[in-house]
Amino acid sequence: MALHYDSYLAGRSTPVAAISRCAVALATLPVIARHRPDAVVVWFDAHADLNTPASTETGYLGGLALSGSLGLWTSGLGNGLADTNTILVGARDIDPFELQFLEEGRVKLIRVGPDMAELLGRAVAGRPVYAHIDCDVLDPGIVPTDYRVSDGMTLEQLHECARVLAHSEVVGLEVGELESSDLNGSSSGQDARVIISALEPLIQRIESSGL
Repeated sequence: MALHYDSYLAGRSTPVAAISRCAVALATLPVIARHRPDAVVVWFDAHADLNTPASTETGYLGGLALSGSLGLWTSGLGNGLADTNTILVGARDIDPFELQFLEEGRVKLIRVGPDMAELLGRAVAGRPVYAHIDCDVLDPGIVPTDYRVSDGMTLEQLHECARVLAHSEVVGLEVGELESSDLNGSSSGQDARVIISALEPLIQRIESSGL
């Protein structure tokens, strides 16, 4: 994955990926940080993913995905992502270590709420954007996910956030953790279409830049 991203970015193309698990970002984000240190990573997720091997209570690698790229631990896949270039959106299942880190103000947290798109726009402040969307950032039941955390975003809120981000240069997009029946052919693809529709402003922005 990292080699593909390196090739795309070196060729001035925009990577768009559907990833199985958020842990894949341990490989993608360091490449983004290396090629586009000016870009802000906007991480949509019900979880903060800021644990380290020493702090995790579950040992789940996905819960360490963002912290590895920030250099809080050594993944072997690189780091380089600056905390000042990291915005966490929609997180609400936050462990004590992660909460302490966030309270230090090193990573901006935009909570679910009616004004979240406006707050996100202010936090991005016109900078280039790399967007990561974990589908469990949405309220449970909107699309299938392994993890269900109440009080999530609506599709309308995700669309509005995407519209705000589309005002910036979009340097990449990755969508993960969609446990859709589309993958085994037993549905019409509705789950994927719902996500694509919500993210349409970002997708159109990428298309207009010629990938």
